[in-house]
Amino acid sequence: MSRILYIGDLNEYGRGFQRYRTLKDMGHDVVAFSHAKVSAPHRIDPPSFLYRVFWKLKIPLDDMHVNRKVIKAVRSSRFDLVWIEKGNMIWPWTLLRIKAFAPSIRLVSCSEDDMFASHGHSIWYRTGLRYYDVVFTTKAYNLAELKLWGAKQTKLFLDSYDEHIHRPWRLTDSERHRFACDVSAIGAFEKQRAESLLYLAESGVRVLVWGNGWRQWADRHPFLVVKDEFLFGEDYAKAICATKINVNFLRKINRDEVTSRSVEIPACGGFMLGERTARHMEFFQEGREAEFFASNEELLAKIQYYLAHDEEREKIAQAGRERCIRSGYSMRVQLAKMMEEVAHCQSAPC
Repeated sequence: MSRILYIGDLNEYGRGFQRYRTLKDMGHDVVAFSHAKVSAPHRIDPPSFLYRVFWKLKIPLDDMHVNRKVIKAVRSSRFDLVWIEKGNMIWPWTLLRIKAFAPSIRLVSCSEDDMFASHGHSIWYRTGLRYYDVVFTTKAYNLAELKLWGAKQTKLFLDSYDEHIHRPWRLTDSERHRFACDVSAIGAFEKQRAESLLYLAESGVRVLVWGNGWRQWADRHPFLVVKDEFLFGEDYAKAICATKINVNFLRKINRDEVTSRSVEIPACGGFMLGERTARHMEFFQEGREAEFFASNEELLAKIQYYLAHDEEREKIAQAGRERCIRSGYSMRVQLAKMMEEVAHCQSAPC
């Protein structure tokens, strides 16, 4: 097992925390620092005004002093690798100093976001990319793009689910009262998503919407039920379990072809109706393990069909969960493959 210095967002609602916990569950010795403020449970503290200003300038503040903490840790203890999630606040000279103190240490970058997009990276990330021994991404198109910025090795890993959270849950009566519905969509507001959901509401489909930024749409239609609430951990999974049809939109600004929700929904045993992409259909067989749509009209037609065919819908949901397990979409399986890649990569001097 490896001794890992892990830098990521350690808020319990985040996937960085889920990967940290999974690495520990796998038996690795993990020392972790959060690059973001850790909020109280079931709460998200927004970044400060000053932080937002510097982020706009693409030089984000290291307000958690993680650069200093990393250097101190590497100087005082031995690590096999430094695992950095995104790393937008990690300075290039921090990576150089790590290599100076420990030339054999492996530097790993990991992100599920589109890091090549202009809104997704900082100057620190772009100029420091060349110092990582391996860069992991879930975006197939990022593999070649990040090499244009000097990345030595880029490797693909799959969007994954956390076995602790994303599983079928037995719901209490109060949880069913809170979450149960025919159709729901979970995710932050985007205009195209909102227009599709309003189309469903105007067509007579009652839709429950969970996520941030929806407040202005709360009174658009009586069948569009806006919660404007971020779902955390178990609540997120239980909402999926309590929903007959989970609509999964992809984020256009990130050029998404598949997203973490694409595997989290089926892993929970939920029926997923997602946007049709070639990548989505590589993950799940259409009509057998999940369903897909390419227009509002097709979205509506499939919702109407599957609400009227319970047995068929439940069979597809079960097959989707089985596909998640069979194809190794769990975070544990993906991290095991990534750690194997790290073990075989050569740590080169920067």
